[in-house]
Amino acid sequence: MTTTVFTETVYERARVILARYPEGRERSALLPLLHLVQSEEGYVSPAGVAFCAEVLGINKAQVGAVATFYTMYKRRPTGDWLVSVCTNTMCNVLGGQEVYDTLSETLGVGHDETTADGKITLEHAECLAACDYGPVLTVNYDFFDNVTPDSAVEVVEALKAGNPPTPSRAPRLCTLKEMAVQLAGFSDPRERAVGEGVAGAPTLRGVTLAQEHGISVPGFNLDTPIPRKDAGGSPVAPPKTSAPASDRKPAGDNADAQTKNLKDAK
Repeated sequence: MTTTVFTETVYERARVILARYPEGRERSALLPLLHLVQSEEGYVSPAGVAFCAEVLGINKAQVGAVATFYTMYKRRPTGDWLVSVCTNTMCNVLGGQEVYDTLSETLGVGHDETTADGKITLEHAECLAACDYGPVLTVNYDFFDNVTPDSAVEVVEALKAGNPPTPSRAPRLCTLKEMAVQLAGFSDPRERAVGEGVAGAPTLRGVTLAQEHGISVPGFNLDTPIPRKDAGGSPVAPPKTSAPASDRKPAGDNADAQTKNLKDAK
């Protein structure tokens, strides 16, 4: 049975996604397709599961098996702002559980629950891969570093007031639906919708230590090409460099620039 919940625009985007994969391997498109349907409804609904099954020519059980495995696919309505608090070992030792408990009390919701106005969903999260910034929370997968119960409350209060705060290492926040469009592989044309934030001190620590101690890779040569092969496995000639090695800055200068950018950002 054909699903009718989704518009022709969504079907067209689904066809674009399928075209990214080799013939006969279209099933690999399931992950971005799940993000696509989540961008429409805010979660992967039964209709979304049916849509993916229809597009890929597989059954709904096969789609559901994938959708229930990955935590980024939500199986019930989720707010515009998904607040995930890391309560795994490192962040927990640093106060992550206290952050979560405070937010739970402030918002009046528990794990995987959404506020009465439908705006904010709170969840415990396993390791968010930012232990050196802990405790951390994310809003729609963008990081807020070194949070405290008080600073975490400030984040959600700003979200409730309609004034999304700026993440620690990203240019701006997107709603969950907007983020899902990007995760499905489509660009967001709005100003500063996608971009790089500043690198934090822990990220640059290895660079700064190498700079302080004069450490470099023995025998490193910027002109040494990285071996590449085409789809058939044949060697591909390395691209021509835009400038001779004599005109390029050494790695140490790049480290200086990164360190200066970090200081300027502070």
